[in-house]
Amino acid sequence: MKRATAAALLTAAALAHALEPQPIAPFSANLPGAGLPGGWKARGVGRAPRAEVALVLDGDVAVLQVRSDAAAGAAALALRADTSSRPILAWRWKVDRVVQGADLSRREGDDFAARVYVFFDIPVAALPIADRIKFQVARLVYGEELPTAGICYVWDNRHPAETSGWSPYTARVRTVVVESGNARAGQWVQARRDLERDFRAAFGAQWAGPVPAVTGVVAGNDTDQTGESATARFGDLRLEARP
Repeated sequence: MKRATAAALLTAAALAHALEPQPIAPFSANLPGAGLPGGWKARGVGRAPRAEVALVLDGDVAVLQVRSDAAAGAAALALRADTSSRPILAWRWKVDRVVQGADLSRREGDDFAARVYVFFDIPVAALPIADRIKFQVARLVYGEELPTAGICYVWDNRHPAETSGWSPYTARVRTVVVESGNARAGQWVQARRDLERDFRAAFGAQWAGPVPAVTGVVAGNDTDQTGESATARFGDLRLEARP
């Protein structure tokens, strides 16, 4: 099923009306059945069938689980975080399998067993004129929360780690492969990304100022294009200082 560019930019375009100047609320703070913690919201993606989004116990710790069966969905959190003091995003994730038919270069293959989006607040006035016009139109449709820049960290099916490219839906989102293949499927895998470094690599040519504030994070997966099934689990996401 096709998805609009604006919906691909932010899995939850209307995830909140107010930004929260606080750390990322941990999934482990709540027990299954109590709902998502601290401002996290379960969201679908465009017109795609909605994935199952819930907290589950993994061992004795509550984690986020997103199960997509020819569907798409995520948990989304609005916040306001300055990367100058805590530029490292750390998390752990686990998938049961990769999406075999995925192809990150094509809209028809834009599915991943797990995704973590991070959104940044580049001023609209700093965008190229063509992008400014597109965003003015998109924000009339999807609301003022629509972000101007994003990085999508993915668990891919076949590309090696550190492979990157623009989303087939928009040049405002850079896809970065963090984990790939089934070799570690079923295992918890730790991930750490330097948001300042990744932002500069993706958007440095068009934004020379300080790295903008992070305005949202999204954790989920999707299989609506390929019609496959995949389950992802996410531990707590944390913003940390460099060692």
